Amino acid sequence: MLRVGVTGGIGSGKSTVSHRLAELGAHVVDADAVAREVVEPGKPTLQRIRERFGAGVIRADGSLDRAALAAIVFPDRDALDALDAITGPAIAARAAQLRASAPEGAVSVYDMPLLVERGLWVHEHLSVVVETDVETRVRRLVEQRGLGEDDARHRIAAQATEQQRRAVADVVLDNSGTPDDLERAVDDLWAERLEPYAVNLASGTRSRRPDHATDVVVEPRADWEARAERVVARLAAALAPTGVVTEVSHIGSTSVPGLLAKDVIDVQVGVHRLADADREDVRRALADAGYVFSHGNHSDTPHPLDADPSGWVKRFLGGCDPGNHVHVHVREKGSAGWRFALLFRDWMRHEPAERDAYAAEKRRLLALHHTTSDYVEAKEPWFEGAWQRATDWAERSGWQPR
Repeated sequence: MLRVGVTGGIGSGKSTVSHRLAELGAHVVDADAVAREVVEPGKPTLQRIRERFGAGVIRADGSLDRAALAAIVFPDRDALDALDAITGPAIAARAAQLRASAPEGAVSVYDMPLLVERGLWVHEHLSVVVETDVETRVRRLVEQRGLGEDDARHRIAAQATEQQRRAVADVVLDNSGTPDDLERAVDDLWAERLEPYAVNLASGTRSRRPDHATDVVVEPRADWEARAERVVARLAAALAPTGVVTEVSHIGSTSVPGLLAKDVIDVQVGVHRLADADREDVRRALADAGYVFSHGNHSDTPHPLDADPSGWVKRFLGGCDPGNHVHVHVREKGSAGWRFALLFRDWMRHEPAERDAYAAEKRRLLALHHTTSDYVEAKEPWFEGAWQRATDWAERSGWQPR
């Protein structure tokens, strides 16, 4: 099941996006609706709210007076945190029940205003952020929901900033245009990314780029580091319960600022023992996070070439997301392959001349080899010399893997 978190500031239009996704076939759970459900009369959550905020937030019929509660919590950060501590666990538990009821292979959408604030985005395969400028949001809240302007601004200020949401956004939907514009953007997202991603997950199929080197290798892109940070965070969260991981790191050419590369995010997962990667709970966690083991790719070329090949054994996985191609290299902490992945990245970051020399070699090989597989294989002789220069640099600088 593909998990998609939809979020955005109050008044941004995220509910419109979720409604359209439901029309397209998604199974949608609305956190606001769940939040209303868990504070219905007779629910223990409502009693805890009464105990914390007083009888003034309860109407004569025993229901929650939302306006009275909002007037208390939105101007006061501590009060808002106290409310979240009461309602958050109840909302999460009920939302989990509802999402678990989705059909197998479905696109499960969680419409959640506090997806970023609570760090819940790491448990979603994709985070979709709906954006609208603040003044438009204030106007909508005043005109469409009847809020006072000060109240609207307090509510907006209590939520995550645009920068914080963008940091975790795999997709940003701009809702500053017409309703038709937004609907078309959602339809495109569904057809081009969500549906194919869900199919890949259900079938255990990794997403692949075309095997044409000149199309795959591109100039440096500004979003590589942010994309990698989201992959690293999600993998770390998925694997944390297994207890096998020592670190998750962005590696490879996309981790080196200014270096052209295949538009593929490479991530290394360090484990205590490589055999841990074959455990059932680890494989299940990786599959649930959207990564598929690739059979027949179990080692890297040793460096130097006469080195013990056992130090270069790994497990290799590919991501299922057609909109963000990811390779995951699982290596044993302390092994030669694990160490070199980190050393190569840091060496390239600290030695611009070496980075530029590598870029020049890439361009030379791209002119000679048309398929990505041939291009990758042709780089191996260069890596033999690079391994020695990187090792020398590590000795001179006192570098150690972190």
